[in-house]
Amino acid sequence: MDFLNARWENLIMANYAIDPSVLMPFLPNGVELDTFQGKAYVSLVGFMFKDTRLFKVPLPYLGTFEEINLRFYVVRKEGNERKRGVVFINETIPFKPVAWVANWLYKEHYISTPTKHQWIINEPNKDISYQWKVGKEWNSMKVNASIQKQPMVQGSIEEYIFEHYYGYTKVNNTTTQEYKVYHPRWETNLVNDYEINCDFGKMYGKPFDFLNTKEPDNVIMAEGSEVSVKWKRETI
Repeated sequence: MDFLNARWENLIMANYAIDPSVLMPFLPNGVELDTFQGKAYVSLVGFMFKDTRLFKVPLPYLGTFEEINLRFYVVRKEGNERKRGVVFINETIPFKPVAWVANWLYKEHYISTPTKHQWIINEPNKDISYQWKVGKEWNSMKVNASIQKQPMVQGSIEEYIFEHYYGYTKVNNTTTQEYKVYHPRWETNLVNDYEINCDFGKMYGKPFDFLNTKEPDNVIMAEGSEVSVKWKRETI
């Protein structure tokens, strides 16, 4: 049974190689860090959450919104299977009721704060920006990207970042919840230019304060698609 169905569109991912020790306090029990070419990454993500439905019931007025999150990448080894997934440090949306439901049902890490976006789409490029308020200041991430869609290259950073189909939630030091996310393999847009303005320390805590002065190792973008999240969660 699907718990959630929605469209995720115009996903921006600003990816930072990070000392693994920074992530260890956030690592759920039963999984280990997933790396790309020997490096652990954390991603600042912005995208549109559209046409949200809970148990296939639309959410009037609350179903379309911006989401900004900070996440990192893990793998769970179960027999011969490698389940590649993500762990969220924080997920930010504008609607308190939606954040409350997610936190109550699934022990997630949602907060609500004012958000907004701007899409300017003109051939051959598109300008996509997401903004969110931290205290009294607006933070933002913006890209100029090609409208032309292209498939992900096998073994690329895009494939590493986007091809994680499990989520892991740290309930406490001994309990972890695993859930499955379904979506097709995304097409990407070549990023021509970007601008990141985020107070990581205020938004995500002191361990991430150093990202304020660090340029992302890469910024990538995906078109997005329909997405579904299953109701059933496994406790590990």
